[in-house]
Amino acid sequence: MMMTFSVVLLFLILFHDPPRNADNTCALLTHEFMFYRWKMNDSFVSPRPGSRYAVSGGNLRISQLNKEEDVGIYQCLASNSFGTILSREASLHIAYLEDFKTQRRSPVRVREGQGVVLLCGPPPHMGELTFSWIFNEYPSFVKQDTRRFVSQKTGNLYIAKVEPSDVGNYTCVVTNMVTKSRVQGPPTSLVLRSDGNMGEYEPKIEVQFPEALSVAKGLTIKLECFALGNPVPAISWRRVDGAPFSRKVDVSSASSVLEIPYFQQEDAGQYECIAENSRGKNSVKGKLSFYAPPHLLETPQDTQKAIDDSLLWECKASGKPKPSYKWLKNGEPLETFEDRIQVINGALSISTLTLSDTGMYQCVAENRYGRVFANAELRIIAVAPDFSDSMLKAQTLARQGGDVLIECRPRMSPRGMISWRKGKEALREISVLDNGSLRISNITKLDAGLYTCVARNQFGVASSAGALVVKEPTIITTKAAQLDVTVGESVVLPCQVSRDPSLDVRFTWFFNEQLINFGNQDSYFEKVGGRFAGDIMIRNIQLRHAGRYTCAVQTNVDSASIATDVVVRGAPGPPLDIQVDHVTESTAFVSWSPGPDNHSPISKYAVQARTPFSLGWQAVQTVPEILGRNQLAARVTDLSPWVEYEFRVLATNAIGTGEPSKPSRKIRTKDTLPRITPARVGGGGGSRSELVITWEPVPEEMQSGPGFGYVVAFRPHGAQSWMQAAVTSPDASRYIFKNESIPPFSPFYVKVGVYNNRGEGPFGPVTTIYSAEEEPSRAPSRVRAKSLSASEVELSWKPLPWSTSKRRIMGYELRYWTKTQRQDTASVMRTVGNKTVAVIRGLDSRTAYHITLRAYNSAGTGPDSAVVNITTKRPPPSRAPAKVMWNATNSKIILKWDQVKALENESEVMGYKVFYKQSRHNRQSVVETNRTSLELALPVDEDYIIQIKAVSEGGEGRSSRLITIPRIAGHVSSVHCCTISVSSRRAL
Repeated sequence: MMMTFSVVLLFLILFHDPPRNADNTCALLTHEFMFYRWKMNDSFVSPRPGSRYAVSGGNLRISQLNKEEDVGIYQCLASNSFGTILSREASLHIAYLEDFKTQRRSPVRVREGQGVVLLCGPPPHMGELTFSWIFNEYPSFVKQDTRRFVSQKTGNLYIAKVEPSDVGNYTCVVTNMVTKSRVQGPPTSLVLRSDGNMGEYEPKIEVQFPEALSVAKGLTIKLECFALGNPVPAISWRRVDGAPFSRKVDVSSASSVLEIPYFQQEDAGQYECIAENSRGKNSVKGKLSFYAPPHLLETPQDTQKAIDDSLLWECKASGKPKPSYKWLKNGEPLETFEDRIQVINGALSISTLTLSDTGMYQCVAENRYGRVFANAELRIIAVAPDFSDSMLKAQTLARQGGDVLIECRPRMSPRGMISWRKGKEALREISVLDNGSLRISNITKLDAGLYTCVARNQFGVASSAGALVVKEPTIITTKAAQLDVTVGESVVLPCQVSRDPSLDVRFTWFFNEQLINFGNQDSYFEKVGGRFAGDIMIRNIQLRHAGRYTCAVQTNVDSASIATDVVVRGAPGPPLDIQVDHVTESTAFVSWSPGPDNHSPISKYAVQARTPFSLGWQAVQTVPEILGRNQLAARVTDLSPWVEYEFRVLATNAIGTGEPSKPSRKIRTKDTLPRITPARVGGGGGSRSELVITWEPVPEEMQSGPGFGYVVAFRPHGAQSWMQAAVTSPDASRYIFKNESIPPFSPFYVKVGVYNNRGEGPFGPVTTIYSAEEEPSRAPSRVRAKSLSASEVELSWKPLPWSTSKRRIMGYELRYWTKTQRQDTASVMRTVGNKTVAVIRGLDSRTAYHITLRAYNSAGTGPDSAVVNITTKRPPPSRAPAKVMWNATNSKIILKWDQVKALENESEVMGYKVFYKQSRHNRQSVVETNRTSLELALPVDEDYIIQIKAVSEGGEGRSSRLITIPRIAGHVSSVHCCTISVSSRRAL
């Protein structure tokens, strides 16, 4: 099948430059009229009216493509007045796929178990093809596995071992991946022969890859390998050199295809395909070699040169094999001349440039796999001297005795001759540099004046002038010095100068060659110099400020500097290398090395220690007691046995005591017999038949060794022998001896000792404690209850005997609950001592309560008394006294208020309480009355605060609002005020 269509070749795409060069070339070439020509297979294409070829904007359009006439290699030539450049080559191929021939194919007859190959025979085509096979009818396609394989190289179908299920018709389907067209071949019948089965035989490799194959960098390569055989052969792959496959390598289609994506140099080598079954094995090998088309690494750039100058353009490219180079000028090969034009390893050099060298140049790097182009323009300039862009400075400043350089850089091509004059006189014995600039050394006042630079070549003459002004030199009058200061002091570093009065001077300070940023150095540095001085002050100087300070002075003409060395004396630095050895149970030998003395000799040392039990670092006793400057070791004494210690050392000099050293390694003192006994030995109480002994545990730092415990010894009063028990826990604080024969509340002698793995230590002093007593055996009698208010009940009773030989009474326990509660949830209140009355508060009003009473001691509680029932009173009035009126003179206050009436469920009002106090004092007074008025004889020379409450048998009612009565100063007349709502202050 033939397709007819058009194609456009774009000339900009075909110029193979890096993006910058392509863009520049395009921009350069489009400044003026462009002329384009196209070549096909090195012959020019001639577009004519009515032909299939047309050029528009540099692009070549080909209509009605013909696969016989239009296939080939195309190149574009672009030209203008600057020159010509040649594009890279473009290869044009026309994709097509014709139909299969319609002739019928003969059946393929095979035995069962035999291998077979069904040929596809694709029709004429151009472009990449893919192949598949239809089994019997569409859409049943042959599925590839270890027994069946479709080659994408030949299109053939391979069956390693034919089975009865393979009998049928097979049709090859070919697809063009470019045109997306698809054609089907004539069917081929596969038939089983009737003359028996095929026996087993060794693998025969039918699908092989080439023995040698070159692969381009970055491409994906697929190697096919398939074998016929009975049993069905297994396919495996390996590299002949034994190297493992990289992770990117993929084996697909039941191991018949090896795929290597993004091919690189390390993938090159010999590969082997192995087919194997129980009858034998076979293999094929092929070598993959790596190649890479040229890739530009370094390219020439557009250049503008003066006539008679020289040119060197580098052109470098990578590739395998290594590329060769050639140069084109205006699209034609560049002729080289050994004396002037040379090409060496891709680099183009041209000496003594002429106007004829102007043009467009191209570097071509090529190997057998491709070529690349790099474009650049060369312009040759020939102009008369011109100072318009490089005039001499109108004024050049120089210091007396110094040097000066007056630059002269005119634009001219070719370069001519430069001369100088001062005023109107030519300068002859002067120092003119190769670039034309004038240097004057050891300047004096006589050198001041107007200087003119004159430039000339064959195209003309030009000049430029500027004045040289000579200034007095800048001199630092302060002498270099060394300052010696102490930490915390302030010091001034001077920097005084003499200089030309017409020049501005700038001072800059450096500390150890680092710029000082004033105001940004922790506010230590401050400028204190005047207009012509650069003095600085360092306030509260620290050790880190020791070093070299440099004052740099700069004017528009010259510069100078001076250095001052500052030595800072301070407290010593930390001692070094703390070592601990010769450790006993109470001593350790500590040694150290001196740290920096910070310019003041060390006078003494001190040793400190820290344990897990101490509050930070503590001073320790040493031998010798005083550690002088040369004493670098000491024996530490009075340490606790079996305690982990760290040590550190501090040094002192005339300035003070410095920072401590780093802590030493942790050491543990040796163990020994314990020496400390428990404190506060006591006891008593507990349950029946128990002797409870308590003590305060010995702290861990005083246990003197591992395996610490206690020895408890006790005996009844009058007995001679001690009973003992060991308590193994060092944290234990009690021991209970239980024996039914122990009489209640009987005295015992008790002492507690200590022990550890080294043995037993001493006992503590003997003390007397009592065994457990019996709980009370009787209940209190004559229990009476009385309701005091809506929330309070008073309970009274006859007490039990306070103490007997077997028991004591420590107090009484009251238990109370309502009718709606269970007795086991009752509230509990205890008294202490031999009381016979208790008041229960916080009860609910108008509520019936049940109350019982029992005695208690350390052994427990006794039996309950009989239950007593009591009901609380109705609640007090909920209304507060209102409409409070008051009159005040300088000697008394008269109060009146409305009567408070109780609600139906409240207690009747029995009277009122009036609370009053001076506003400046906290002491409060109360007056009771059964009336609704009251006269208080109070001198009103202070502010008073008053509250009124109604009183009932249910208790005090709600308080009136606070009443504030201001003081009356110097007045005899009365003040009257009605205070219904006076204040929101806190109630009294």
